[in-house]
Amino acid sequence: MLDALRRGAQGWLAKILFAILIVSFGIFWNVSDVFRGAGRGSVAHVGKEEISVTDFQRAFQNQIQSVQLEGGGRLSTEQALMLRFDRQTLDQLIAQAAVKSHADLLGLSLSDETLAEGVRKDPDFAGPDGKFSRMGFDGLLRQMNVSEHGFLAMRREDEVRRQISDALASSVAVPKTMVDDLNAWRDETRTVEFVQIDAMKAVVADPDEAKITETYEANKADFMTPEYRKVAMLVLSAESLKSAVTLTDDELKTYYEENKATYDTPERRRLQQIAFKDKATAEAARAAIEAGKKNFLEVAKDNGATENDVNLGLVAKADLIDPKIADAAFAVARDKLSPVVEGRFATVLVRAIEIQEGKISTFDEVREKVRDKLAGQRAEGLLQERFDLIEEGRNAGKTLKQVAEEQKIKFYDIEAVDAKNLTPDGKTAIDIPDAAIALKQVFATGVGTQPEAVELPKSAFAWFDVLGVTERKQKPLADIKDEVKAVYLDKEKTRLLNDLASKLAERLRSGETFEAVAKDAGGKSEVSDPIKRQMSPPGLTTEAVKQAFALPKGGAGYADTSDRASRIVFQVKDVIAAPEATKEHAATLHKELSDQLANEELIAYVTAIRKKLTVTINEAELARATGASVESETGQ
Repeated sequence: MLDALRRGAQGWLAKILFAILIVSFGIFWNVSDVFRGAGRGSVAHVGKEEISVTDFQRAFQNQIQSVQLEGGGRLSTEQALMLRFDRQTLDQLIAQAAVKSHADLLGLSLSDETLAEGVRKDPDFAGPDGKFSRMGFDGLLRQMNVSEHGFLAMRREDEVRRQISDALASSVAVPKTMVDDLNAWRDETRTVEFVQIDAMKAVVADPDEAKITETYEANKADFMTPEYRKVAMLVLSAESLKSAVTLTDDELKTYYEENKATYDTPERRRLQQIAFKDKATAEAARAAIEAGKKNFLEVAKDNGATENDVNLGLVAKADLIDPKIADAAFAVARDKLSPVVEGRFATVLVRAIEIQEGKISTFDEVREKVRDKLAGQRAEGLLQERFDLIEEGRNAGKTLKQVAEEQKIKFYDIEAVDAKNLTPDGKTAIDIPDAAIALKQVFATGVGTQPEAVELPKSAFAWFDVLGVTERKQKPLADIKDEVKAVYLDKEKTRLLNDLASKLAERLRSGETFEAVAKDAGGKSEVSDPIKRQMSPPGLTTEAVKQAFALPKGGAGYADTSDRASRIVFQVKDVIAAPEATKEHAATLHKELSDQLANEELIAYVTAIRKKLTVTINEAELARATGASVESETGQ
């Protein structure tokens, strides 16, 4: 897919995920709205609107993927649950459903013709020729894992929400005094003189037995063993079932032939293209380039195009939607000019400035990849069958160990594991991905019960029995004297550093010179360049800057160093008022304030419609949809 089209697709993914009305609404769905058991198959109801498990899971995964797109790394389901993405996703869907319910009441809608025309004209779905790209649109649907009908339904709702938000935003007025106040607050600068205390100024003597005992008694809650649980667990996953799948060479070859294109590496070219109004203009431009009178980019500029406009990116032939242009672009030699091409939508000249050769795979080269892929697909089919057999064994009264031996499934006999998946000697107890999801259930289950299977990400399940619980207990002082001593030394050093820093800051406030104070601090004084309140210049932490902007000229204070090993003592040397905002800067501030006020209007709007709707959340279904345990609390 073309680079521009990729950007468009990702842009629309973001628009669907973070539509204007769902940014700040999670705080409004409170405990009084939450009831268990809203109905299997749905995670929530908002008035008459249903939020299905499928819709929730799609939005949840899309939110995880969007973070990965922004950060470039992998975010596991376990991490997403720790960050409460499940609740954020549900809050967003509840807000959307509430607005949809109100829009239906108002009779707001969008005709099929208007919706289709909007999609065709949306620049996010345009190919290199500026026209709607069906290929790019289909690629987006695959990326989002939705049908065309499903996407258009989401777009219809998004456009209706946009109508409401635009109507609310249009009523926002930003007074000039508010713009001036924001400019004065944000662009005020200050210079700060500071010194870092030499940590050796706070020397702590080793504690005697009495002080160790005193520290132990005062901090007993910190010297407890964790709760441990004895657990029997078996884990079934599609990945583990691959080894049970037998595949013949004929099956592998058939699958390879049917999916050969996925194993081939197509030739890719970095292309540039100029579009012309007619063939005669294109021929004249080509002649001028060939004669050396003008270069390619000069001709592009003459036709109103920038270098960015002519760059199509690094593409495969299949990425180009016009077959005539594709044939010409992949026939021309590197750095040579194509003949004039009268394409489906435009007449163009094309050249390739980089060529990456393709590679046709052979079956022998990719045999193991084919085996792994096909075995994975077959394993997915076996998963439900094995799941049912395990459930039958459980219902027949067999132990998990017996079931695991019969089904040849991984079994864990764990003598002791804590909530962090560690054994008493600090080793990992359960070596599976997303073990924390299963352990969350383990530590919410009592001895002697038979809980349901825990659904894990990536087509996996875990069954467990809690066989015993070792409660938290106090560590004897005799066993942890070194640990207690370290706590004492750390706390005492912190106290001494704070006392010294406080006294030095007070001396500055009393009028002593910074030079004298810096000498007693054991460090060298420095003066910052003029800084704004959003900055963290070298040597000054965010906390120090925050304090400095809360103090008057001459005011002094102290803060931790970034590593917390010492303290920074500082004094505000000068306060420089913000200059009057330029016309352009004032416009930027006005836009920012307008957006903030509009968001507040939207929050007030959603709060109002929320009061008229009953929100029910099925906590059990939500837990099954994410693999998380059902919380004992019903709040979000």
